[in-house]
Amino acid sequence: MPEPAIMPQGIHFALCTPDAPTAALGEDGHPARDESAESFLPPFSMPRRMWASSTIEFRAPIAVGAAISRTSRVASISEKEGGSGKLAFVNVEHETRANGTLSVLETQTLVYRDAASSDAPLAPPELGEEVLDASEWEAHRVLNPDPRLLFRYSSLTFNTHRIHYDAPYARDVERYRGLVVHGPLTASLLLQLAATMLGENALRAFEFRGVSPAIADEPLHLVMRGSEGSFELGAFAQDGRQITKAKAAI
Repeated sequence: MPEPAIMPQGIHFALCTPDAPTAALGEDGHPARDESAESFLPPFSMPRRMWASSTIEFRAPIAVGAAISRTSRVASISEKEGGSGKLAFVNVEHETRANGTLSVLETQTLVYRDAASSDAPLAPPELGEEVLDASEWEAHRVLNPDPRLLFRYSSLTFNTHRIHYDAPYARDVERYRGLVVHGPLTASLLLQLAATMLGENALRAFEFRGVSPAIADEPLHLVMRGSEGSFELGAFAQDGRQITKAKAAI
């Protein structure tokens, strides 16, 4: 029999997604957090949640048609004071298995912070007149993540965070300048760039960290460079503001 087709790296973001019913969602669209046993994440008082970073090990490819399971656990919790007030950090470890074989090991860092004031400046700032110089990067791709792409990715990953599809909420409540591009969507696009340069399922490790929000309907620049099995990747706004830092190894 022919070997089954292999899924691209990053597909695990769309597997074993949250199954909270609508009645169990908070105002922002994430599953509500409380003191009950059903609440996986701790009930911090800070209402704003961000996917700050992930460190990923690719252990084995995921084949089309494989039975997928994921085990998640809260690995650590910490709180600190930042420039914008109190912050809470939660590290969540995810083990994704395909037909019983460990395929992806990911440590995801979530950050919780206080709500922005109603008159806080919109973030990020308007695009400047500068233009990104990508001449020092070996690979460079530009695309425009419009609201349709954000909607489809939200649907694919069962992500109901309103900053990705509800423009009035994103602007008036969370004080973003527009709809926010998902962090793992940007990471998936960087993984696609790596696959184009190195071949499918070539990476052994990948990590990314959000630096600044990417806004829908604005050019998103994806870049990559490196050699000898170690690579630097990044996502930038049109004016050179860095959105995501990433690195990978084969």
